[in-house]
Parts: sequence; structure tokens; C-alpha cells
Amino acid sequence: MARSSRRSLLLVITLILACGFLGVVFAQHTGVNASTSDSEIRDNLRQFTQVYSLIEQNYAEPVKADKVIYNGAIPGMLRVLDPHSNFFDPKQYALLREDQRGKYYGVGMQVGPRNNKVIVMAPFVGTPAYKAGIRPGDVIIAVDGKPTDNMSTSEVADLLKGPKGTNVRITIIREGSEKPLEFNVMRDEIPRNSVDVAFEIRPGIGYMHVNGFQETTGHEVAQALDNFGNLDGLVLDLRHNPGGLLSEAVDVSDKFLPKGAVIVSHHGRNSPEKIYRASHGNGGKSYPMVVIVDRGTASAAEIVAGAIQDHDRGLVVGETTFGKGLVQTVYPLSENTGLALTTAHYYTPSGRLIQREYTGVSLYDYYYNPDRDKETNTGKEVKLTDSGRTVYGGGGINPDEKVPATKLNHFQETLLQHFAFFNFARHYLIVNKHVGKDFAVNDQVLSDFRKFLDDEKVAYTEAELAEVSDWVKTNIKSEIFISEFGQQEGLKVQYEYDPLVLKALDYLPKAKQLAENARRIVAERSSHPLAAQQ
Repeated sequence: MARSSRRSLLLVITLILACGFLGVVFAQHTGVNASTSDSEIRDNLRQFTQVYSLIEQNYAEPVKADKVIYNGAIPGMLRVLDPHSNFFDPKQYALLREDQRGKYYGVGMQVGPRNNKVIVMAPFVGTPAYKAGIRPGDVIIAVDGKPTDNMSTSEVADLLKGPKGTNVRITIIREGSEKPLEFNVMRDEIPRNSVDVAFEIRPGIGYMHVNGFQETTGHEVAQALDNFGNLDGLVLDLRHNPGGLLSEAVDVSDKFLPKGAVIVSHHGRNSPEKIYRASHGNGGKSYPMVVIVDRGTASAAEIVAGAIQDHDRGLVVGETTFGKGLVQTVYPLSENTGLALTTAHYYTPSGRLIQREYTGVSLYDYYYNPDRDKETNTGKEVKLTDSGRTVYGGGGINPDEKVPATKLNHFQETLLQHFAFFNFARHYLIVNKHVGKDFAVNDQVLSDFRKFLDDEKVAYTEAELAEVSDWVKTNIKSEIFISEFGQQEGLKVQYEYDPLVLKALDYLPKAKQLAENARRIVAERSSHPLAAQQ
């Protein structure tokens, strides 16, 4: 058996033994004969190695051990447990750790595919790529002399990454330049900011979008709140946030709740119940809050939304969240691999387990089921918030105010599929060189955009443009601001005119009333404890 094959087999046996050990521990706690469990594990291991040996020796083609073990045996074993227990091969595990740390080493730019080429979407402000003068729309044709033809976006991104202080040579083609341009860029530490935009959207009203929960998220949120100063209200946007580290969800929640308030609890088969409370608290800052959520709000993001909702601290607005109430512990393994294993369930302060049903459901339906809007609260676990409002377990966090996501029409989708705004911004800035922050999309800019669509053979009617004119203006301005002032300035433009953000601003008075009512009810209970128990 080849050396790599032996290593892979040893890894999967180690995993099975680990799972077997947990089984023996469980058997001891439940009174099941541990020696019987141990014997069954040995028999299963023997059968597995026999099957693997037969495959390795007799399969019609040479067997790649990594494919059989990493992509087959281990994922198959985990898939029968739940949708979130997962195995990470060396590359996946490195990316996981990179995401968790909130930083990586590279040049600092977002790249993406366009017409079978890899282009620069946006260099991040202040990074080596930004300082070197690399621009959105630049086509990367080589990295360190290696042509990028037929390379995927991730392959090019891997070439751009490397140890801090090392140089990378990037060759690009830029529209308007007669020949390729070459940039010699020194790699540096690049932050992966989880607070990708935070600004005062109205006088005294803060807006903050958090895209994930990593090792730096609590610090980033604290920094954003400090920059705001005294607030009269806050919109916390958790849309498209897949979650992340439990500790950071606790840290973020701590900044909005009173000291001592329960944030979340969890317990599992081999772990006693652990309750997380606000250890520092919000320091009495009780400005009204609206939390925006959608179907992509999951895990750690749901912990924050659930804690704020259960304590009536803010109003949750948007769509029902994903519904992930399982806690994974990440175990480093040999060969630079890792295992994320579900070890506990978490519960919101009111005692809700918000995990969606996954038994007998395909992975596709679990993640992408289009009929989730038809789900009802019938038969679900009923809990109460601090003020006595009804909330439900299972199936995610139900918003206090349901506001469905805006659906694009066919014309809008056509413009996005043709990258119309991204490409128009490149053309516009070649002609107009620079714009200021007072730039507005006026009739002349719209006329230029019409001509651009004609040149690109993108069909449209004046009626179609008129119907979504505000949306078109926002997207044009956003892309031009990304090119001129950086990604965050472009995102500000998007969120300033986002229909759901505008609705959230309208809900701030209701959020204030909700929080004040809850404080009054809690205070009354505290002063009349006997009455509260009746």
C-alpha cells in the first residue's frame, strides 16, 4: 500500500476510533455494556480496512487515497450525523483557520471571473495592491510570470497569497493601456474585516453591517460603536451572515445587553450546560435598535439576533433566519486536516432551540429549500420574551416585522448578468478621469449609460429603465465610488438606498417603544415578585 494511502487510512481509522471512544463514554453513562461497544468498534474497523484494501488492490483504475478517504469515507460517515459536522482537508482547513483569524497574508484585493479571465473587482483601501495602483477591472494575465489562462479565481488568489514581506509580480491588462502593466507588490497582513461598513446613516443614527463572526469581530464592533459616539438609534444588519465563532457572538451581544443578562446557553451529551452572560454590559446605553436578518443569517448571527429579541432589546426585521442551533467543536487532526463535530445544541435566553429539522431531508433541501416561506409555527415550542411576547423554537428566528427581500425583475437580472454597472463604471472613469464625493447620477450620466448599453448590445426599453431608475442610479454610483474611493464607500451608497434599511429606520420608534415597555414590565416584576409568580 502506498505511503499516502497508508497515511489517509490511518487518519480515517483515527477518526473512527475517536468516535468510538465517545461511544464507549456514552455507553458508560447510559449503562450500556462498554465492552460490547468496544467489540463492535473493533469489528467495524476490521470490516472497513478489509473493504478499503480490496478497493485499493482490485479497483479498475489506480485509487487516489485522498479522494477515497477525504471525499468519500469521512464525509459519508459525518453526513449521517447532521448537516454541519464536517471534515476539512489540508486546503480547506487552512482556509477555515484563515477565516477564523480574520486575516491573511497577500496583496489585498478581491478578484473574480469575467469572460474566462480573472479580473480585479476591488483592491482594499490601504493594502499593498491599493497603494501600488491596481484598479478594479484590471485583468490579471500572469502572476510571477505564470500565465493565468484557464486558471480559476481561487487558483489565482492562492498565487497572490504568501508569506508577509515577500514580493509577487502581477501582470495585468488595463483598458486604455496599449501594453500590459507589471506591478511588483510586497505581501502584507491583510485584515478580513467582519464589520465591512459602519457609518452614520442619519444624524445620530448608526448603521453597521456584520458579515461574519471571527476572532476580531467583537473588537471591530466595539471600535465602530466608539466611532459613532453617542447614538440615538442603531441599525444592526446581519443579512448574509453565516455565523462563525460562538465566543464572538457572545462578545458582540454583550455590547448591547445589560450586565448579567443571559446571552446563550448550550449543552450536549458529554458537556454540562454552560450559560453565557453579558460580563461587561452596555453601560446603560439603551438607544433603540433594529436588527435586520434574512435567510442567510445563521448560527452565531442567530445567537445575537435571538438574544436581542428575547430581551426585547431591539426589533428584529426581515425574513426568517436559517435555523442553525448546533454547536461545532473544531478538532485539529494529523496531516494538517481538521474535524468540525457537532458537540452541543445552543439555546436562546428564553430557552429556544432554533435548529431546523434535518432528519430525512437532503442536503440540497436543507440549505436551499424554496418552500421555507410556507413553514408555520404550528406545533413548535413556545417561549416568552422578557416582556411576555411569544417566540417559537425550531426553524430559525422569526422576525418581529416580516419584510421579504426585494426580488429583481428580468431587466434588473439582465443588467447584473452582463456586469453592466461594473463595466460602465470602468468606461466612465476612463473618459471622466476622476469624480468627487459630490458626484450624482444626473441625466447626462444616464444618457452615457444608455449609450453604453447600446454598445454592449444589452436590450432595454425606456419603460424598463424608468421603472427601476432609482435602483440603476444607486448601482452606477456605487460602482464608481468603489473605483474612486474604495469598497466601503461603494457599500455605503448601496445601504443608504437599500429598501430594507430604509424600512428599518422607520421601525426605530417602534423598537424604542418595545424596549421601554420591556424595562417597565421587568421593573414591575422585580418590585412585586409574588405577583409575578401567580
